[in-house]
Amino acid sequence: MTDKLITLKNNMYIQLFIEFFKLGLFTIGGGMAMIPLIQGIVVDRKHWMTEEEAVDCIAVSQGLPGVIAINMATYIGQKKKGIPGGIIATVGVMLPSLIIIIMVVELLSTIGGNKYVAGALVGIKAAATGLIIFAAYKLGKQILKGPFQWILAVAAFAVIAFLGVNAVWAIIGGIVAGLIYTKIKPSGEDGGEEK
Repeated sequence: MTDKLITLKNNMYIQLFIEFFKLGLFTIGGGMAMIPLIQGIVVDRKHWMTEEEAVDCIAVSQGLPGVIAINMATYIGQKKKGIPGGIIATVGVMLPSLIIIIMVVELLSTIGGNKYVAGALVGIKAAATGLIIFAAYKLGKQILKGPFQWILAVAAFAVIAFLGVNAVWAIIGGIVAGLIYTKIKPSGEDGGEEK
């Protein structure tokens, strides 16, 4: 019996499902708030990815349509165990939300006007905002290594925040700028990036 439990615990499919199920169950604030937690699991605790691979995963997941947490779960699951792993990790991260949102909608339809419920939602939104700011700070430390990256990050923020440009256009602009920068930078210059 103990051998079967150890085998189940070491099964990568089960690990993927359990880790992403826990993420989906205990993370308040949605996809962006999950980024530091996902990094903590896949880089620090489980060593499924290096820090650089995790940053690439975030960039790809953010650049594609859909929710970043689901995209990241699919990416990580697929990288570890192919298409079945991607499906299992995705179901794991989505299932808690599906169950909880059905229960919350039922509950809120009966107590929606309650001032304590409204107060709790205000607190949840504030905590989620803090998690998103922490995710941005942590990613900034990992990615913004040279002047080019800083200029591009500030420009993207400015056009989205002040000019109302859709984030998709900022991402496309970043891709184009990165390709041009890579093409024209002198050979041997690393642009402040770590190898």
